[in-house]
Amino acid sequence: MAEPLELYDVTIIGGGPAGMYAAFYSGMRDLKTKLIEAKEELGGRMLIYPEKMIWDVGGFAPIVCEQLIGQLAKQAQIFDPTLVFGQQITGLERREDGTYVLVSESGEKHWTRTIILALGRGILKMAKLDIEGAERYEISNLHYTVQELEPFRGKRVLISGGGNSAVDWANELEPIAESVVVVHRRDQFGGHEKNIIQMKTSSVEVLTPYALTQLHSGDGRTIEKITISHIDSGEIKQLEVDAVIVNHGLKSDFTGISGWGLDMDDWNVFANGKLETNVPGIFAAGDFVNYTSKVNLIAGAFSDAVLAVNSAKLYMDPEAARMAYVSSHNDKFKEKNRALGVVEE
Repeated sequence: MAEPLELYDVTIIGGGPAGMYAAFYSGMRDLKTKLIEAKEELGGRMLIYPEKMIWDVGGFAPIVCEQLIGQLAKQAQIFDPTLVFGQQITGLERREDGTYVLVSESGEKHWTRTIILALGRGILKMAKLDIEGAERYEISNLHYTVQELEPFRGKRVLISGGGNSAVDWANELEPIAESVVVVHRRDQFGGHEKNIIQMKTSSVEVLTPYALTQLHSGDGRTIEKITISHIDSGEIKQLEVDAVIVNHGLKSDFTGISGWGLDMDDWNVFANGKLETNVPGIFAAGDFVNYTSKVNLIAGAFSDAVLAVNSAKLYMDPEAARMAYVSSHNDKFKEKNRALGVVEE
């Protein structure tokens, strides 16, 4: 006979900023907490751009993304939640008593009273360059993400794409690369307006509306030139390059939860102002959730996490306090302050 599963109050699915902060705040609410992450580390989508400077998180101006991940991961573990890595949750069973059993793709089970979905953009896959033979250059100078800036120092860099990451990479590389050219199919760019203005007023050359159509190599291993084509006129230009970075978006996979009965579209689950989904006991936070007055910032993910945890607490105990005491008045931090040598009056 199999041993009974251990019951948790809250199980958070997703280890990005919303999931990590939810794990911390759940501890503040005295909830037995588990966090399940499909990858082998915390960070979520932030792992895509570890060297990016983050300017819009309260109290940090600025901070390298990798450092922010480390700080959030450390904070998430203050109250010792159970962390589970390498498991993609695909199944959901509701028991007669209203609790849930989550089932991973590999068959592991997790028993919980409530669920907080902090899935970000789901299981993300980079959209690959749709040019025959492009994959042969992935081991040399065709890149789909920028993990480190230094390898691009002094290089002629071409960036294909117009999303937030493409704009950010252009701004980060502009001071160290010999040249940066951004090619985009549309005149409009995604991302924060300030960053777009910075890109367009710097030495970055912006070519729109153009598409990357050919890669040229003398040795068959390294891209030496590229061809771009004007979307409207068909005009062709060739540029010599040392590195090509492609940011054609991300493909998201939410197939694991598609049969759970959640009210959602291709990118988001819908919730009310309390971060309650249409399924009782299931809440959401971060990029994955959409609701009136949604703020799509990391700072907004923290607020989502607080609201979702508070709603989960009240779902289990309607007589509970609406929110946790602030840290300066919260008994849970007195011992931790003493451990840090903080003398309280």
